Amino acid sequence: MGTNKNTALVVGANGVIGTNLIDYLLSTKKWNVIGLSRKGGTDCENLKFISVDLLDIESCKKQLSELKNITHIYYTAYQNRPTWSELVEPNMKMLQNVVETIEPIATNLQHISLMQGYKVYGAHLGPFKTPAKETDASHMPPEFNTSQQHYLEKKQEVKNWTWSAIRPSVVGGTALGNPMNLALLIAVYASISKELHIPLRFPGKLGAYDKLMEMTDAGLLAKATVWAATNPKCANQAFNITNGDLFRWEELWPKIANYFEIPVAQPLPMQLKSVMADKDIVWKNIQEKYNLEKHNYEKLAVWEFGDFVFSWDYDFFSDGTKARRLGFHEFVDTDEMFFKLFDQFRLNKVIP
Repeated sequence: MGTNKNTALVVGANGVIGTNLIDYLLSTKKWNVIGLSRKGGTDCENLKFISVDLLDIESCKKQLSELKNITHIYYTAYQNRPTWSELVEPNMKMLQNVVETIEPIATNLQHISLMQGYKVYGAHLGPFKTPAKETDASHMPPEFNTSQQHYLEKKQEVKNWTWSAIRPSVVGGTALGNPMNLALLIAVYASISKELHIPLRFPGKLGAYDKLMEMTDAGLLAKATVWAATNPKCANQAFNITNGDLFRWEELWPKIANYFEIPVAQPLPMQLKSVMADKDIVWKNIQEKYNLEKHNYEKLAVWEFGDFVFSWDYDFFSDGTKARRLGFHEFVDTDEMFFKLFDQFRLNKVIP
């Protein structure tokens, strides 16, 4: 590892958020980075990976006992479960195991950054107050994002380190094997539609087609996360982080169809989990036909996530001005974000 004075521990290093965060930290030339994940990764200059089961406290203590020089913890790990209530135990346990292991030994710990989302606002339950603000009232538990923040708030009392909570919208990025990669899911859906010579139809609820939406570019999110973690003005606060613009699927969907050079047709509500379940054969043919990388169809697109996002027949956006008032002024055009991600998937031979 290098001689940089800051050492970041990125928890959840292989996810779409963690991957981009590591790339950004390394690009600044100011950080040593240690990435934690179950799969591990390939070490390089200023970057070391550790494979660890975060649900096992003994594994954490054994694998992480040498990490005494950590200055910043960037927590982006997530484990999915079938119900909202079941999400709480594993996601609380992973955060607690990391903090309980690192905090006592990292004598120069300065900050713990917590990655959250709009579940804090009840966005997953139904129509919520928009634009959502960081000061909005909480809702009926259980909700693991809120529980995690309460844990950090209590843990931080009378401590020298600070915390921040980062709240992106749906994140756009290029990482594969991530269950919540909407851009990749749309790219696979569009590629299969084209192969089958059918128009691109919006598959969600009809009421979702004209509602206001927003997204968060993974690169922008990485910059904002580090900004909040290293800016004293941001200590012990939550921040909504978004691209800065709004869109409606009814405007964006025809542009996506145009990118893939296929016609667009009227929306047709359907469960992607069901109608796309048997399309692995089609995808294998596409991979052979266009000499694509042989990525597993089931891991490329998690159709349940698409069904979830496309079911939001209510406005889905927050107020991002708090971060701007404190000095974070980056923004991304969401249309351009999608097209750049599609370009990258093509370049990496993930889609034709």
